[in-house]
Amino acid sequence: MRARAAGQQGIWGCGKEYSFPAGDFGHSGSIPLHASRVCAATNSGGESLLGICGNQQWSSPVRTLPPYPSLRHFLDWCEETGQFQRVPDPVSVQHQMTAVHRSVLEGGGPVLQFNHPVLDSGLTSDIPVVVNLFGTAERVAAGLGVTTDRLDDLGGFLAALRSPAPPDGLRDTLSRWPMLKAALAARPKLVKTAPVQAVVRAGADVDLSGLPVQTHWPDDAGPLITWPVVITRPHDSRPEDISRCNAGVYRTQVLDRSRLIMRWLPHRGGAAHHRSWARRGEKMPVAVVLGANPATLLSAALPLPETVSELTFAGALGGARPRLVPCRSVPLMVPADAEIVLEGWVSPSETAPEGPFGDHTGYYNRAEPFPVMQVSAVTHRENPLYLSTYTGRPPDEPAIIGEVFNRLALPMVRAQIPEIRDLWLPSAACSYRIAVVSLDKRYPGQARRVMMALWGMLPQFSYTKMIIAVDADADPRNWDDIAWVLATRMDPSRDVMILENTPMDYLDFASPQPGLAGKIGIDATTKIGSETTREWGHVMQGAPEDQAFAADLVARLIPELGA
Repeated sequence: MRARAAGQQGIWGCGKEYSFPAGDFGHSGSIPLHASRVCAATNSGGESLLGICGNQQWSSPVRTLPPYPSLRHFLDWCEETGQFQRVPDPVSVQHQMTAVHRSVLEGGGPVLQFNHPVLDSGLTSDIPVVVNLFGTAERVAAGLGVTTDRLDDLGGFLAALRSPAPPDGLRDTLSRWPMLKAALAARPKLVKTAPVQAVVRAGADVDLSGLPVQTHWPDDAGPLITWPVVITRPHDSRPEDISRCNAGVYRTQVLDRSRLIMRWLPHRGGAAHHRSWARRGEKMPVAVVLGANPATLLSAALPLPETVSELTFAGALGGARPRLVPCRSVPLMVPADAEIVLEGWVSPSETAPEGPFGDHTGYYNRAEPFPVMQVSAVTHRENPLYLSTYTGRPPDEPAIIGEVFNRLALPMVRAQIPEIRDLWLPSAACSYRIAVVSLDKRYPGQARRVMMALWGMLPQFSYTKMIIAVDADADPRNWDDIAWVLATRMDPSRDVMILENTPMDYLDFASPQPGLAGKIGIDATTKIGSETTREWGHVMQGAPEDQAFAADLVARLIPELGA
């Protein structure tokens, strides 16, 4: 077992940047929360799950794993399941740690805890660094409270929470107990004392150079905090108005011993809150939470709408009421069981050049001015942990999180465009710039309509520069299937549409102009009706009885082929 603070229970003893990997991991957008219906579903055991079609409702709980009230509880689970590894060797926070992390992540390896991180000064920090927390889809799912085989169930459940149908009588109302329980769990519990405030350093005692913040890549501008949950609120709110708080993952550059640079893009919740304070010429209170529990981390990364607070959503996701405590030097509430909190104020006007830093595109982005935060206090647990990650050309943790979020979003996408069967955004394409969609094709022009709907109706596809539409008999997650239908069902002169001057991620330097780019849609579906005047090919396929005969014979004569 991992060492715990005194009195800490074991895990069984405790009761918005689109793409789907959101936050300022480098992506942007939002999942629509106005889904009007979600198709009925069953889980792998045939149990009735969620259907907002007619009067069908949720009939079984979603969360199958225990709550993780803190990062440490989740690390206990990782260790108990063989997914945790301590690194006793001294490892530099400058480049070396990233190299080790990437090697382990690419091999599908465990969470790493570097017990002796070497600072830029050459000194060894007494704060261990934890990386690769969400380096596998299994651990992302576990952070959401489920096993990977229940992710589709959770996606349906989240869709129902976002757009529940009115109850039809008492029995129907009682059948919705899991959703009611989730809503009750979302109510924060306010506490006066907290583990995260066991140690408080304020004013002149603030010194960020003691934190083991990584410099990830050789040409990075300096140390970069990559897993912060940045908490803000609008000017016309009170600290206790938790429902109006925003929690986003915005990368944060360490400028000196008491200043940070907050990189939030204009359409993010944190940036909107900052504008509300800046218009009045006032500095904004900010809290940077390091080492939150997995539900809070993933809620902050999920592209939720501005009307949904990530802090309250974390309660619904985590299955337990979130514990919040007032900050010591700024009027904000923060997770009581986090590892470290950096409190401070963001200037209404002062900026500093942020970057360049290696980004999710696999390139360094250019330096740009972003607001400066003056840190007024640092609070932390006794013997805190520092949670970190890197961003770069996939695979990285944001890409793995994104693949899981894609699955969660599918029920909501299908609620808007019901003929969609499946959808894949390859992580190798920055997790959002290419989409492959399969559909039940019934009429001419349908593939084009679906592609236009994805671009026009769903904000998270605003920055998707290529969509490939395929039939339901092709696996949109299999490049061999995609290549086959492109080669046999698509004609470049007929089945390609080009759009000009559409919104695009400003990080896409291939665009002709910053923020404006073209889009390409490729219809690789079977052509029907007026789409073709030629006889279409008939797909070759063996008879089921012949396939069964072959499988039986091969299993008996060459069993190693089936191993």
